[in-house]
Amino acid sequence: MTMQFKKLGNTDIDVSLICLGTMTWGEQNTKEEAFEQMNYALENGINFFDTAELYAVPPKEETYGRTETYIGEWFEEKKNRDKIILASKVAGRSGMKYMRGEETRLDKKNITKALEESLKRLKTDYIDLYQLHWPDRKTNFFGQLGYNHEENDDSIPLEETLEVLNDIVKKGMVKYIGISNETPWGAMQLIKIAEEKKLAKIVSIQNPYNLLNRTYEIGLAEVSVREKCGLLAYSPLGFGALSGKYLNEQWPAKARLTLFKEFTRYLNPIAIKCTEEYVKIAKENNLSPAQMALAYINAKPFVTSNIIGATNLDQLKENIESIDINLDEKIIEKIEGIHKENPNPCP
Repeated sequence: MTMQFKKLGNTDIDVSLICLGTMTWGEQNTKEEAFEQMNYALENGINFFDTAELYAVPPKEETYGRTETYIGEWFEEKKNRDKIILASKVAGRSGMKYMRGEETRLDKKNITKALEESLKRLKTDYIDLYQLHWPDRKTNFFGQLGYNHEENDDSIPLEETLEVLNDIVKKGMVKYIGISNETPWGAMQLIKIAEEKKLAKIVSIQNPYNLLNRTYEIGLAEVSVREKCGLLAYSPLGFGALSGKYLNEQWPAKARLTLFKEFTRYLNPIAIKCTEEYVKIAKENNLSPAQMALAYINAKPFVTSNIIGATNLDQLKENIESIDINLDEKIIEKIEGIHKENPNPCP
């Protein structure tokens, strides 16, 4: 297996095409298991880890910040901070007042406090890529396909948020900035403001992208290519659904969708039908369904890195090895046929 690397946006940083996602650490995974995953990932060519102040998931007060704490303790033990391109995120407006004792917003006070606390937990003095976890304004993300405008918009202006991000870049606390769960309008506004005001430009967009949700292709894929801010694809297996392990009413012990029944996004009837068809294609071609789903994403030119998540080393190994899978034209044609019949059943 040979890991592949891509430039992070318009920077000179090379990040592994497979990125290690971390949101299960501190909920489904112990600190020891998190350490095992980080060790294994680094040994197998991964130099890119993605986390967030919010993690572990599902978010709750008692696990807030725990994932970052595990990563910081690993850095402290291994003395290898310089080997990892580290991405984290600041929470947008959420209603989760336990984070800062008040509403989380994307203003100077919140971003500054969030970053300072993340740096403490991560036991580092800089974060390579700092991302807005979701917009402050009300728009269509987290499964909303259509946009419903609200006239009473009290959101923090994008320019104000970008000025704060620019400031922390100038101070050296953050090297680069990115966005997550954003729309084409939001991405282009931030790019336009950065150009006009000579502020830090976004280098990445972290949005969901998988065989059941390809909405990124509609507007944002072109933004990624033309503006050199590639996709960091999250949920590439649709919370594990695309592995096929939940088909036929199977609920594997300790699996995410078994434990957390509130995550129903990838389990609607059309999604299940499509998943069955994708799994069938994989098996007909002697492929692991998970690796086929990941390989599809790995090959997209607008993707900078594919954020995999695993709860055990077997899953992690299988996911990383998707780097060696090249899907032939016949397989791609069949995948596109399923997508054409039922496009984006899980936006």
